[in-house]
Amino acid sequence: MAGGIRVVAEYAQELVRMGHKVLLVSQPVVPPPIWQKLKSWSQKKFSAVDRIDCQSHLDGRGLNHKVLERSRPVIDTDVPDADVVIATWWETAEWVNALAPEKGAKVYFIQHHEVFPYLPVERSRATYELPLHKVVIAQWLKHVMAVEYRDVVVDLVPNSIDKLQFFAPVRRKQAIPTVGFLYSSVPFKGLDVSLAALKLVRMRLPGMRIVSFGSERLRAHLPLPEGTDFFFSPPQDKIRHVYDQCDVWVTASRSEGFNLPAMEAMACRTPVVSTRTGWPEEVIKSGWNGVLVDIDNVDALAEGVEWVLTQDNEKWEILSSNAFETVSDSSWQASSKLFESALLHACRRAERGEIAGRPGYSSCD
Repeated sequence: MAGGIRVVAEYAQELVRMGHKVLLVSQPVVPPPIWQKLKSWSQKKFSAVDRIDCQSHLDGRGLNHKVLERSRPVIDTDVPDADVVIATWWETAEWVNALAPEKGAKVYFIQHHEVFPYLPVERSRATYELPLHKVVIAQWLKHVMAVEYRDVVVDLVPNSIDKLQFFAPVRRKQAIPTVGFLYSSVPFKGLDVSLAALKLVRMRLPGMRIVSFGSERLRAHLPLPEGTDFFFSPPQDKIRHVYDQCDVWVTASRSEGFNLPAMEAMACRTPVVSTRTGWPEEVIKSGWNGVLVDIDNVDALAEGVEWVLTQDNEKWEILSSNAFETVSDSSWQASSKLFESALLHACRRAERGEIAGRPGYSSCD
């Protein structure tokens, strides 16, 4: 249920609607061994993989989805000859690079700069040097590709939100000041910073309500503040009701490829207080549609949340309206047209020998 998987699913679905043939190939979900399950239960630590149903954003969309029989690299016999073949993260970039040219112009869809310490950093970094056409989701990623990897021929295709799913009518502040955030224990998401900041805010606003949702169980080392309303893996059509009961949405990420929840919150007319990373850094104007603060600055994050919560209703409604206006022109249909153009660009580059692979047809016009 990760945001990056959702983006892949959205583009696959939109490209099919536009008349293209799309095949998704993925590895199977591998359940944890029984000893790990028993250890998790005994320590009261749970994760998304503990769920029996193992939902995915790839489900229920009618997509042509091939799941491999076991966890292994994708090879030539797994995919048809095509116009384009797309890698969706660093490891799949290695696989795509090894495929035969007939599998299509080779594209690297980059949703983050994946050089985290828990990954094989040198291998991951090397994938950005491969002869693949890069498509990125944010301006900062395009800058990284140019500065660190000397690749300036990169297409920028920003993410979007489903406005049939994420919306809210014009509204007033909640009767009880309410703050919300995404629960994720991934270190770069900065949940520890959000929790520390909210502790400070609650000292000043003791009646503040806190709501949260996430696709993983609560972790013992990241307990929620007392009285928090937590929604574990809520149905997709219910998530907007988490956003629209908040006066402010908080995200304290240390690193973000994009940050879809921030965009979704704004679509539900909720101002956002965020660290300077990902999409929020590009669109949030402090005092206009939210507040932008430095990474790991607990005090500044707390001050930003408190500032939004203590605005009078008239000023808060202006913040809310501006947040909504920030994403008003966004749509998956518009982004998908840009994505299609990026794939056509890759085909032309492959025909000229600028990147690896070649389209299945003589021209991709």
